[in-house]
Amino acid sequence: MSSLTSRLAVTAIGLPIVLGAAYLGGWTLVALVAVAALVAQHELYRVGRQLRPLVLAGYAGTIAALLGVQLGGLAWMVGGALLTVPLAFAFAIFAQTRQSVTVSIAFTTLGTVWIGMGLGYLVLIRQIDGHEQLAILTVLITVFVTDTAAYIVGRLVGRHRMAPTISPGKSWEGFVAGVLAGLFACFVALYKAEYIEIWESLVLGGVIVLASVIGDLLESAVKRDLGVKDTGRLLAGHGGVLDRIDSLLVAGPAAFYCLLALDAT
Repeated sequence: MSSLTSRLAVTAIGLPIVLGAAYLGGWTLVALVAVAALVAQHELYRVGRQLRPLVLAGYAGTIAALLGVQLGGLAWMVGGALLTVPLAFAFAIFAQTRQSVTVSIAFTTLGTVWIGMGLGYLVLIRQIDGHEQLAILTVLITVFVTDTAAYIVGRLVGRHRMAPTISPGKSWEGFVAGVLAGLFACFVALYKAEYIEIWESLVLGGVIVLASVIGDLLESAVKRDLGVKDTGRLLAGHGGVLDRIDSLLVAGPAAFYCLLALDAT
């Protein structure tokens, strides 16, 4: 199966599941987010095993963060994620490793904050009173359209490398196509929304699109630093779960705070 064919197959199966869980919200969304977060965190810790992550502390922090966001909102999500630090320190005391305790704890905490909290913001967006379904579906669709347009156009006509030292496959042509497609998707999704003006939908779209690109480049930088091409092969042509959700890990928080700034929450 070719890379493109496998990508289409994974998308055809996975996208309805993600959108369905987002539409239903509640514990259905939390369960899906938790599975994705823990698998992605496992992939990160596996490719960075030379840094000796204290994986149990990282997993515990992510679970606590996601339980916290569902039961108590933002404050409890942060509190749950911060549990990673004392747990990692406690495990480090007994770990038989020559790796720096500082490096181990820092890398462990990165997994919880970047992945666990990053996906936790999707749950927060789904909890927005009055228009929660539209908000989260808009974020997910905008990120998907941005990534897809950038990938297709980049492969077809990409000539000018955007970040050759970090991600040689990304081009400025793909970037422009992704930005325009993402803005259009966000505008269409929110065109008839009563709680947000047209100019606000374009601002939100711009924030989501740029954050999505940053999230993609951030993961590329981490992979390059760790010396790997993909974090896994679970999703075939998409790579690992972390390779698939990297854009959301920045776009989710950015969208939430943008909605907050626009007083749409």
